[in-house]
Amino acid sequence: MGADPTALFVGLGAPGDLPADWLDGLTDGFRDECALVGASVAGGDVVRSEKILLGVTALGDLAGRSPVTRSGARPGDVLAVAGRLGYAAGGLAALLAGREDPSFQEFVDAHRRPRPPYACGPAAAGLGATAMLDVSDGLLQDAGHLAAASGARVEIDPSALPVPDVLADAAAELGEDPLTWVLTGGEDHALLASFPPGVRLPDPWRFIGKITPGEGVQVTGRTEVAGGWDHFRE
Repeated sequence: MGADPTALFVGLGAPGDLPADWLDGLTDGFRDECALVGASVAGGDVVRSEKILLGVTALGDLAGRSPVTRSGARPGDVLAVAGRLGYAAGGLAALLAGREDPSFQEFVDAHRRPRPPYACGPAAAGLGATAMLDVSDGLLQDAGHLAAASGARVEIDPSALPVPDVLADAAAELGEDPLTWVLTGGEDHALLASFPPGVRLPDPWRFIGKITPGEGVQVTGRTEVAGGWDHFRE
């Protein structure tokens, strides 16, 4: 939503026999990730539970700005993305194929620990982003959320999508389509945002489409209109 991260509150339920080194790894992970954005774990609670339960509340400072929600995109806006797409999907495909050899390590690491472009959120707000969300369920799925919330259509140009050679090579070795990974793979946590026409975006933002009248998501030259992860799909 364009806020600068400030703090996390963590609620943990854990069985009494949970190894201490597991907890050490968890707290190390929180510390290391918070350090990337200058935030900290400010509090929370720990209770006994038969299974591990983890709930995290993240806080941020908008510095007086209005939050950038999913619902502000308007026809005429341009669509842009910042961050990696398809890498986590490549890692999942490699793991499912039993491939953890060095040629797939970059993708397996991306699946296990994403690298969100944290700084791009506040920067996008400062550049006048009209709508924004992270790509956690897949580009098509999350673009659909933006379209539905904004009451408009998202049109994506696949020729503008970043498909690095290393991603294409990994997909070819597994007999997969790298563009499908980019369009429908989730968990990279890239940022997808709409901006007013004529805006000049710095790296790593990349224009990938536009907002038009209508509804849903359209991918130029392809038949996909939906895809990605739906938590409530049977």
